[in-house]
Amino acid sequence: MRPSPRLLVLPLLIASSLQARAGNDHPQNWGLCPIKEVIPAFADAARAPEGLDIDRKGQATDIEGDQLAGTDVNPIFRGNVTMRNGAQFMGADEITYDQDKGTYTAAGNIRYQAPGMRLRADHAEGNQNTDSHTLEDIRYQLLSRRGNGTAKSATMTGEDGSLYGATYSTCAPEARHWELSARRIDINQTTGMAVAHGASLKIGHIPVLYLPWLMFPTDERRRSGLLYPAISNSGRNGFTWEQPIYLNLAPNYDLTLSPRYMSRRGSSLETEFRYLNEHGQGTLDALWMPHDELRDRNRWQLAYDARQDFSEHWQLRADVHWISDPRYFEDFTNSIEGLSQTTSYSVIGLYGRGRHWSASISADHWQLADYTLGEGILPYDRMPRLALRWERPLSGGPFEVGFETELVRFQHTLYPAGTRFDIKPWISLPLEGNAWFLRPSLAFRQTSYSLDHALAQLLGSASPSRGQSIFSLDAGLFFDRQMQLKGKSYLQTIEPRLYYLNVPYADQDDLPVFDTQPMTFSWPQLFRDNRYSGGDRQADANQLTLAISTRMIRESDGRERFSASLGQIRYFRDSRVHLPGEPIIVQDRSAWVADVNYAPTDRWTFGASYQRDPKFQRTDLASVRARYLFPGDGVINLNYRYRRDLLKQVDFSFLYPINPTWSMVGRHYYSLRDHKTLESLFGVQWDSCCVAVRLVGRRYMRNRDGRLDNTLMLEIELKGLGSAGQDTRNTLRRAILGYNRDDLYLVPPQAATNQPPMPD
Repeated sequence: MRPSPRLLVLPLLIASSLQARAGNDHPQNWGLCPIKEVIPAFADAARAPEGLDIDRKGQATDIEGDQLAGTDVNPIFRGNVTMRNGAQFMGADEITYDQDKGTYTAAGNIRYQAPGMRLRADHAEGNQNTDSHTLEDIRYQLLSRRGNGTAKSATMTGEDGSLYGATYSTCAPEARHWELSARRIDINQTTGMAVAHGASLKIGHIPVLYLPWLMFPTDERRRSGLLYPAISNSGRNGFTWEQPIYLNLAPNYDLTLSPRYMSRRGSSLETEFRYLNEHGQGTLDALWMPHDELRDRNRWQLAYDARQDFSEHWQLRADVHWISDPRYFEDFTNSIEGLSQTTSYSVIGLYGRGRHWSASISADHWQLADYTLGEGILPYDRMPRLALRWERPLSGGPFEVGFETELVRFQHTLYPAGTRFDIKPWISLPLEGNAWFLRPSLAFRQTSYSLDHALAQLLGSASPSRGQSIFSLDAGLFFDRQMQLKGKSYLQTIEPRLYYLNVPYADQDDLPVFDTQPMTFSWPQLFRDNRYSGGDRQADANQLTLAISTRMIRESDGRERFSASLGQIRYFRDSRVHLPGEPIIVQDRSAWVADVNYAPTDRWTFGASYQRDPKFQRTDLASVRARYLFPGDGVINLNYRYRRDLLKQVDFSFLYPINPTWSMVGRHYYSLRDHKTLESLFGVQWDSCCVAVRLVGRRYMRNRDGRLDNTLMLEIELKGLGSAGQDTRNTLRRAILGYNRDDLYLVPPQAATNQPPMPD
């Protein structure tokens, strides 16, 4: 005899369907929910079978018991009866089987176990010939995922079945913070769909939701249907209701439609189309708002992100962002990043990479995203841009050779433009040992232009050019020693470094400025051969960088306990190449660049960066940072940032665990220069085994004129089911570095700000 493998499905129907509907990008915290055996393991489930072996329709079932009665046709097993069929196990006090009719009856202490679940029932019977089965008074526990529940009875015939009086929760039976129940659930395993009749949700003992009829999936197959709605309220948008609709168009592409109603602004429709093929994938996002009462106009956005491989070496990439107007990011984002974004950037290109080379052909476009500025601030579009880099060691010698080249056609809606060709061949002799390195390099940079007529008249030539040699010598030493500190072994290093750069002066006043800007002065800038990005300016130089770094590394785990770096450039002559309006660099010294990091314990981390200009005796940049990690969860961050004539800010954020269930969160981000709060939030969190509640009040800058918006966010998360209210975790994760411990060293991704990568 074989127990029906479909019996496994019956107690899982609600649980599996809810898990399928409760998709969530955030990992759920089960730290307060240690694994508890709601139904203890069956000791006899692990024993090897030794009893009667019945093979029916190719499915072998082993049956054993303390006593065997009846006849060969109608055997009756009594006392510790067990049946095994593959990974499935059923135990009972008594099992009667009629081989002629194919019927069975199990009674007394019925136990059923299969991969992923464990079940107890008071009675089971069925007919193997008609493939019909019934269980009564079921208690089940999920093993591969959290969840448990009951059912008064379950019946199944073939692929169709029904559950009566079923419940499901991820809470322990003695602490039922929430529970889902249904009067009846009808299931069709072929379609993977079920219909619940009289479904209700209770939080504690209070019913909060009743659905007389609900269709839902019972497996992981993607299906069209409604997703969880999002409900919120804010001072700018008013009451907001968003109802996502998922359309499963094909196995490799789908579409999500998200109509949204905002009481103060009107209605909008957002769509997300995703596709996946053998060699690539892409996502197309679009938003359409026919009439925004906030601005009295229609609003829209189009974003396309795609990757497509053509071969082992070549890939097509697109990152396109179009917006309806310069106030779009201000009105449709609720973070400071939306206000600080002045442009929207789009690029599409074909990129290749091999062992010794990389190449690309691309086009990019800039769009204004700040209504307080004019289009004159937009960078030039590059349509197209061709780039090639090649380098390799010379065979039979220690030299390395290579070149970088770029051909760009610039365009702008307001200004005349032109074409630029830039090439830089070089040769290098890298020498190094265990404790030293020496890298002399010689390059020649040639840049030529073909300018539009209007720009040629302004600069005096239609085809200006520039050629400069570039010599650099990079040298360094590495000293290390082992030392003991408080009984622990450390490796201490001292790493002095010299970088000499010599570039003859070439007059470049007749060259245009298309995409060139001075780089932010920082530690990496001490070792670059040009202080400008782009190819319109190559700085002349006769300078020497003196730098030294030291580190202390704990040998037991490689953790860096202390690091410090100090460096400065000595200018042996004036650097006369400059951009319009920029002063030349005179023969003197640069600002000191210093950076220190110290971790006295595994919980405390301190850091500071500092730039001091000795010529004017002033501080150009200063930042101080500190972090403390509480045991388990919890973090405190304190940051002070200063950049001369630009910003002076303090940022304090925390996640403070009061006890294992209660915690407080907060952030105060303040501009000392403007005497203005940029963002302030405070909230409380309550977490339990199966329920989490977060209440957060937030005050943040919503307009470029400095006006603040207030919002109160409440989220109730039923773990294993879903959440109701606003998504507070994304807000807290952005505001508090370390809100999720794996984010402690996270740098905001490029896509988060929709800005192009900074040039090297």
